[in-house]
Amino acid sequence: MNAQPALPRPLRDPAPMLHTTLQQWGGHGDLWVFGYASLIWRPDFDYEERRPAHVRGWHRALKMWSRVNRGTPELPGLVFALLTGGSCHGMVFRVRQTQVREVLHTLWEREMPTGVYDPRWLRCETPHGPVSALAFTLSRRSPNYTGSLSPDQYRHIFSHARGRYGSTHDYARQTYDSLRTHGIRDKALEALLAHAR
Repeated sequence: MNAQPALPRPLRDPAPMLHTTLQQWGGHGDLWVFGYASLIWRPDFDYEERRPAHVRGWHRALKMWSRVNRGTPELPGLVFALLTGGSCHGMVFRVRQTQVREVLHTLWEREMPTGVYDPRWLRCETPHGPVSALAFTLSRRSPNYTGSLSPDQYRHIFSHARGRYGSTHDYARQTYDSLRTHGIRDKALEALLAHAR
Protein backbone atom coordinates (compact mmCIF):
# COMPACT_ATOMS: atom_id res chain seq x y z
CA MET A 1 0.00 0.00 0.00
CA ASN A 2 1.41 3.37 -1.02
CA ALA A 3 1.84 5.97 1.70
CA GLN A 4 0.08 9.28 1.19
CA PRO A 5 2.52 12.09 0.36
CA ALA A 6 3.17 14.50 3.19
CA LEU A 7 1.77 17.98 2.83
CA PRO A 8 4.35 20.68 2.17
CA ARG A 9 5.37 22.82 5.10
CA PRO A 10 2.77 25.53 5.68
CA LEU A 11 3.62 28.84 4.07
CA ARG A 12 1.55 30.54 6.79
CA ASP A 13 -0.33 29.26 9.81
CA PRO A 14 -3.91 28.81 8.53
CA ALA A 15 -5.51 28.87 12.00
CA PRO A 16 -5.36 32.66 12.55
CA MET A 17 -6.68 33.17 9.03
CA LEU A 18 -9.70 31.00 9.85
CA HIS A 19 -10.21 32.92 13.11
CA THR A 20 -10.12 36.24 11.22
CA THR A 21 -12.58 34.97 8.61
CA LEU A 22 -15.00 33.83 11.32
CA GLN A 23 -14.74 37.25 12.97
CA GLN A 24 -15.39 39.00 9.65
CA TRP A 25 -18.46 36.82 9.06
CA GLY A 26 -19.68 37.76 12.52
CA GLY A 27 -22.19 34.96 13.01
CA HIS A 28 -25.23 37.10 12.19
CA GLY A 29 -26.46 35.44 9.02
CA ASP A 30 -25.85 32.92 6.29
CA LEU A 31 -22.50 32.72 4.50
CA TRP A 32 -21.87 32.87 0.75
CA VAL A 33 -18.87 31.07 -0.79
CA PHE A 34 -17.64 31.80 -4.33
CA GLY A 35 -16.55 28.79 -6.38
CA TYR A 36 -14.54 29.23 -9.57
CA ALA A 37 -13.06 25.75 -10.22
CA SER A 38 -13.37 22.46 -8.31
CA LEU A 39 -15.74 23.96 -5.74
CA ILE A 40 -18.26 24.14 -8.58
CA TRP A 41 -18.16 20.43 -9.37
CA ARG A 42 -17.13 19.07 -5.94
CA PRO A 43 -18.11 21.49 -3.17
CA ASP A 44 -17.88 18.83 -0.41
CA PHE A 45 -20.16 20.81 1.92
CA ASP A 46 -23.88 21.23 2.43
CA TYR A 47 -25.47 24.39 1.06
CA GLU A 48 -28.96 25.82 0.94
CA GLU A 49 -28.78 27.59 -2.41
CA ARG A 50 -26.53 27.91 -5.44
CA ARG A 51 -26.51 30.76 -7.95
CA PRO A 52 -24.47 31.75 -11.01
CA ALA A 53 -22.18 34.63 -10.08
CA HIS A 54 -19.90 37.15 -11.76
CA VAL A 55 -16.93 38.80 -10.05
CA ARG A 56 -15.17 41.85 -11.46
CA GLY A 57 -11.50 42.56 -10.84
CA TRP A 58 -10.47 38.89 -10.54
CA HIS A 59 -10.03 36.05 -13.03
CA ARG A 60 -9.62 32.26 -13.01
CA ALA A 61 -6.12 31.13 -14.03
CA LEU A 62 -4.37 27.75 -14.08
CA LYS A 63 -1.29 29.28 -12.49
CA MET A 64 -0.83 27.73 -9.06
CA TRP A 65 1.65 24.92 -8.39
CA SER A 66 0.24 21.75 -6.85
CA ARG A 67 2.81 19.42 -5.30
CA VAL A 68 0.40 16.97 -3.64
CA ASN A 69 -3.14 17.00 -5.07
CA ARG A 70 -2.33 17.26 -8.82
CA GLY A 71 1.42 16.75 -8.89
CA THR A 72 4.47 15.90 -6.80
CA PRO A 73 7.42 17.89 -5.43
CA GLU A 74 9.50 16.38 -8.27
CA LEU A 75 6.91 17.15 -10.97
CA PRO A 76 4.47 19.80 -9.77
CA GLY A 77 1.05 19.95 -11.31
CA LEU A 78 -1.29 22.92 -11.55
CA VAL A 79 -4.56 24.04 -10.01
CA PHE A 80 -6.69 27.11 -10.60
CA ALA A 81 -6.29 30.31 -8.64
CA LEU A 82 -8.24 33.54 -8.53
CA LEU A 83 -5.87 36.32 -9.59
CA THR A 84 -6.38 40.07 -9.79
CA GLY A 85 -7.51 41.57 -13.09
CA GLY A 86 -10.32 40.87 -15.52
CA SER A 87 -13.47 39.12 -14.38
CA CYS A 88 -14.69 35.64 -13.54
CA HIS A 89 -17.94 33.72 -13.92
CA GLY A 90 -18.54 31.04 -11.32
CA MET A 91 -21.07 29.97 -8.70
CA VAL A 92 -21.94 31.16 -5.21
CA PHE A 93 -23.16 28.79 -2.51
CA ARG A 94 -25.25 29.89 0.47
CA VAL A 95 -24.43 28.11 3.72
CA ARG A 96 -27.00 28.19 6.52
CA GLN A 97 -25.92 30.23 9.54
CA THR A 98 -26.03 27.20 11.86
CA GLN A 99 -23.62 25.27 9.60
CA VAL A 100 -21.11 28.03 8.83
CA ARG A 101 -18.49 27.11 11.45
CA GLU A 102 -18.51 23.45 10.42
CA VAL A 103 -18.35 24.31 6.71
CA LEU A 104 -15.50 26.80 7.18
CA HIS A 105 -13.47 24.21 9.08
CA THR A 106 -14.11 21.75 6.23
CA LEU A 107 -13.07 24.35 3.64
CA TRP A 108 -9.91 25.18 5.59
CA GLU A 109 -8.89 21.51 5.68
CA ARG A 110 -9.39 21.31 1.93
CA GLU A 111 -8.21 24.69 0.64
CA MET A 112 -5.95 26.08 3.36
CA PRO A 113 -3.77 23.31 4.88
CA THR A 114 -0.63 25.25 3.92
CA GLY A 115 -2.12 28.75 4.19
CA VAL A 116 -1.44 29.43 0.51
CA TYR A 117 -4.61 31.38 -0.35
CA ASP A 118 -5.67 34.85 0.73
CA PRO A 119 -9.34 34.54 1.81
CA ARG A 120 -11.27 37.63 0.67
CA TRP A 121 -14.83 38.88 0.64
CA LEU A 122 -15.76 39.72 -2.94
CA ARG A 123 -18.84 41.37 -4.39
CA CYS A 124 -20.55 38.78 -6.58
CA GLU A 125 -23.29 39.76 -9.01
CA THR A 126 -26.05 37.15 -9.23
CA PRO A 127 -29.42 36.97 -11.03
CA HIS A 128 -31.10 37.85 -7.71
CA GLY A 129 -28.83 40.73 -6.76
CA PRO A 130 -25.30 41.13 -5.40
CA VAL A 131 -23.91 39.15 -2.47
CA SER A 132 -20.66 39.37 -0.54
CA ALA A 133 -18.98 35.97 -0.76
CA LEU A 134 -15.85 34.39 0.65
CA ALA A 135 -13.33 33.56 -2.09
CA PHE A 136 -9.90 31.95 -2.03
CA THR A 137 -7.53 34.23 -3.95
CA LEU A 138 -3.82 33.98 -4.73
CA SER A 139 -1.16 36.68 -4.55
CA ARG A 140 1.31 36.93 -7.41
CA ARG A 141 3.96 37.21 -4.66
CA SER A 142 3.13 33.69 -3.46
CA PRO A 143 5.81 31.02 -4.08
CA ASN A 144 2.96 28.87 -5.43
CA TYR A 145 2.21 31.35 -8.24
CA THR A 146 3.70 30.02 -11.48
CA GLY A 147 4.11 33.25 -13.38
CA SER A 148 3.87 32.93 -17.17
CA LEU A 149 4.08 29.41 -18.57
CA SER A 150 4.68 28.54 -22.22
CA PRO A 151 2.43 26.24 -24.27
CA ASP A 152 5.19 23.60 -24.13
CA GLN A 153 5.28 23.80 -20.34
CA TYR A 154 1.51 23.37 -20.12
CA ARG A 155 1.70 20.45 -22.55
CA HIS A 156 4.39 18.73 -20.47
CA ILE A 157 2.44 19.25 -17.22
CA PHE A 158 -0.81 18.01 -18.76
CA SER A 159 0.98 14.91 -20.05
CA HIS A 160 2.94 13.99 -16.91
CA ALA A 161 1.84 15.69 -13.67
CA ARG A 162 -0.25 13.50 -11.37
CA GLY A 163 -0.99 13.70 -7.63
CA ARG A 164 -3.18 12.06 -5.00
CA TYR A 165 -6.41 13.31 -6.62
CA GLY A 166 -5.36 12.56 -10.21
CA SER A 167 -3.77 14.46 -13.05
CA THR A 168 -3.66 18.16 -13.79
CA HIS A 169 -5.23 17.42 -17.17
CA ASP A 170 -8.21 15.60 -15.60
CA TYR A 171 -8.71 18.46 -13.14
CA ALA A 172 -8.65 21.06 -15.92
CA ARG A 173 -11.01 18.98 -18.05
CA GLN A 174 -13.47 18.43 -15.17
CA THR A 175 -13.50 22.16 -14.49
CA TYR A 176 -14.04 22.94 -18.18
CA ASP A 177 -16.90 20.43 -18.45
CA SER A 178 -18.53 21.76 -15.28
CA LEU A 179 -18.30 25.35 -16.50
CA ARG A 180 -19.90 24.36 -19.81
CA THR A 181 -22.69 22.55 -17.94
CA HIS A 182 -23.48 25.83 -16.18
CA GLY A 183 -23.33 27.85 -19.39
CA ILE A 184 -19.95 29.42 -18.62
CA ARG A 185 -17.40 29.73 -21.41
CA ASP A 186 -13.73 30.15 -20.45
CA LYS A 187 -11.76 30.87 -23.62
CA ALA A 188 -8.39 30.81 -21.83
CA LEU A 189 -9.09 27.33 -20.47
CA GLU A 190 -10.26 26.17 -23.91
CA ALA A 191 -6.92 27.30 -25.36
CA LEU A 192 -4.93 25.53 -22.62
CA LEU A 193 -6.77 22.26 -23.17
CA ALA A 194 -6.07 22.54 -26.88
CA HIS A 195 -2.34 22.28 -25.98
CA ALA A 196 -2.97 18.85 -24.49
CA ARG A 197 -4.28 17.40 -27.75
